[in-house]
Amino acid sequence: MTDVNDPGAAGSAATPVRLAMVGGGPGAFIGPVHRMAAELDRRMVLVAGAFSADAVRSREAGTAYGLWPDRVYDDYRAMMAAEAARPDGAEAVAIVTPNDLHLPVARAALEAGLHVISDKPATRTLAEAQALRALVEQSGRLYGLTYTYTGYPMLRAARGVVARGELGPVRKVVVEYSQGWLSRSLDLAGDKQASWRMDPEASGAGGCSGDIGVHAFQAAEFVSGIRVERVCADLSASPGRTLDDDCNVLLRFAGDVPGVLIASQVASGDRNGLRVRVYGERGGLDWSHESPDRLTLNWLDAPTQILHAASGYLDAGSRMASRLPVGHPEGFIEAFANIYREFAAAIRSGASLSPAPDIREGVRGMAFVDAAVRSSRDAARWTRIEE
Repeated sequence: MTDVNDPGAAGSAATPVRLAMVGGGPGAFIGPVHRMAAELDRRMVLVAGAFSADAVRSREAGTAYGLWPDRVYDDYRAMMAAEAARPDGAEAVAIVTPNDLHLPVARAALEAGLHVISDKPATRTLAEAQALRALVEQSGRLYGLTYTYTGYPMLRAARGVVARGELGPVRKVVVEYSQGWLSRSLDLAGDKQASWRMDPEASGAGGCSGDIGVHAFQAAEFVSGIRVERVCADLSASPGRTLDDDCNVLLRFAGDVPGVLIASQVASGDRNGLRVRVYGERGGLDWSHESPDRLTLNWLDAPTQILHAASGYLDAGSRMASRLPVGHPEGFIEAFANIYREFAAAIRSGASLSPAPDIREGVRGMAFVDAAVRSSRDAARWTRIEE
């Protein structure tokens, strides 16, 4: 069973932040990932959870997570009230539910005085994201968003290469996120993970665009350091589906820099193919999730360079994102844990969440989905992103 030694309300910088979780019940993929990431560096510890609205399933999950029975709930509002009354109650809440619960759970947590870290996207719609932004600003609490890939050391190294001007002025940005798991109609066959993602009531206005398209969009802006201003989108849905499962989007960044975003969940045979390329006047960079510990720099008039994670020649921020010496592979959980570590540090110190994503990135993601859906419905007309 989880045992928190310090029951104090705030704790010192070394005291783990007490975390509660909403969602992540039996059969969930992302709930256990959040728990592992949160506890990897012992900067946070899971102490409570409302893992399912079904009491039996919630207890089953609580047992699997090693929690005491009195810290397991079947209603997130009851959990927040009970935890607020405890001297060792939760200080933050992780939201790992389908999208339709992101706003109400975040609202309840913020109103209870708890910090919030949420799975992406922030909400179902842009209007909900705007409402959440207002709640966060009024609450005085932190809000973090698990755009996981920003936690990879070499994606941060790529961001640094661009920011330092090593590539020269940015000429083009290309980002891809390709999966094939929905090439069969799993949603129509009752698969839980597929069904809610293709249900507008649960997912929101975007299917693939809101599920992985926001990851690609955020990675493009994160690495390039430039905001996208307009999109020209062609979103497609396979027969029998209401929401998009394939996205082809032209981008126009600030300064009229062109870009391309491709996201698909019906690319049969592709697994989790996130790839980011940025081209400048003097060269280009290339990062792929399939080889996350390396960054390739292709120069116009010099040999290609391959940079490796944890190497001494990297900037300090990129090195700090690695836990093992060079040559030892790290992956998804570790990248996820970097975001949780920075979130915990911000709670304890009051520092900025940067570079970990916050509510601003949450609104940006939903503004992208909103603009892409409107553009596609309007015969792929160029459409401005409005926050």
